[in-house]
Amino acid sequence: MKRSAWRYLWSAHDIRNRLILTVALLVLYRLVAHVPVPGVNTESLAEILRNPGAAGGIISLFDLLSGGTVSNFSVLAMGVYPYITAQIILQLLVPIIPALQRRMEDDPKAGREFMERWTYYLAVPMAMLSAIGQIRLFNSGFSTPVIDNFGFNWGDRPELILPTLTTLITMAGGTMFAIWLGELISEYGVRNQGLSLIIFSGIVSQMPANLGQTLADEQRRWLLLTSYVGITIATVFAIVIVQQGRRNVPVMYPGRRMGNRQSMPVRGTLPLMVNMAGMIPLIFAQSILTFPAIIASLFAANTNPTVRDIANSLINFFNGNGPWYGLMYFLMVVAFTFFYTDVLFQQQNYGENLKKVGAQIPGVTKGVPTQRYLTRVLRRITLPGAVFLGLVAVLPFIVGGVLRQGQAQSLLINGAGLLIVVGVVRDTFFGLETELKLRGYDDALLVR
Repeated sequence: MKRSAWRYLWSAHDIRNRLILTVALLVLYRLVAHVPVPGVNTESLAEILRNPGAAGGIISLFDLLSGGTVSNFSVLAMGVYPYITAQIILQLLVPIIPALQRRMEDDPKAGREFMERWTYYLAVPMAMLSAIGQIRLFNSGFSTPVIDNFGFNWGDRPELILPTLTTLITMAGGTMFAIWLGELISEYGVRNQGLSLIIFSGIVSQMPANLGQTLADEQRRWLLLTSYVGITIATVFAIVIVQQGRRNVPVMYPGRRMGNRQSMPVRGTLPLMVNMAGMIPLIFAQSILTFPAIIASLFAANTNPTVRDIANSLINFFNGNGPWYGLMYFLMVVAFTFFYTDVLFQQQNYGENLKKVGAQIPGVTKGVPTQRYLTRVLRRITLPGAVFLGLVAVLPFIVGGVLRQGQAQSLLINGAGLLIVVGVVRDTFFGLETELKLRGYDDALLVR
């Protein structure tokens, strides 16, 4: 008897319980996302969101990355991005610091545990720094600060110590709470998808608000809605094609000896992904581009008019709008894609690993020459993947310019968000499909 996949998915008790727990934890995350940081001036926050000024693009970017939690200055205003930033930093440090590289090569399992532990440690100061940057950005350049009694001039105003530390600890605690929920989902819910689903839920939660903004334009609502839906469908299709893209490099594996007989060599393939870096280059490029504006916001209210003008000019330039910002964003995404792919590929060291098992690429010497050959191949296929990532990143700028909309409102989900959503849905689907196969079910139309 044939049944639909969803019915089998529900009848598999273990998977059903994992899905229910995952949904419950995501609902809990979205509920906590509406809990504001203690001491937030809601009237000032509403005024800033209505008239964001020069920092509007950065505020919109932060709001997107956090899933709308910045707009109400929630305890989860930073989401899990400090943890992801810490993870990226440690990955980039591995090939730079010889001791870290030796630790990863000598005992990969212990090395992974070491990296995970230090990622948690580093996420705390990263969350603190992110909180300071966000609060400074909101407090500077506006008539009324969003967070009252926040500052570090403790020598002149010692009464600021307790509220400042309370705010920072609360926001860092919110980030660690989000990370904890993600780990719970990965362990007891949908396997290995916890943090991805946390980010996914934040992005998808923005869709109703973006749809409402689109429908608010009474003259062009149907034109905009049709355009956005069509562009979104086409972009999703392109993302799936590129993310599934592989270059299969032929590899000859040695035959196995069974008693007195030697089997023939086995011909296999080594798949190299067109986009090995995923969406990490977009996060990295956004972080780098927002950093000058965050630093400039510290001097936006300086008494020196020259310093104040320079700071405001930097905020205006890096506010997430304008063609030069879009071009810079595109170039940085392409550059970071090559950089991050190279770092990841060198850590995997396919040349040495293939040599250890006796495998060889036909016509290529084992060891270092194999690694160099694979690196050349990977860089060639990375070029279209990097350009595609750059185009997806600046898609809101292009669409917003053509339709004369601001880039923050130019799509129901922006390019980076679409990459995350498509990737999470795809990985979750494949994960559930694997779970069903392990329990004796068939894919497509499942037959018991």
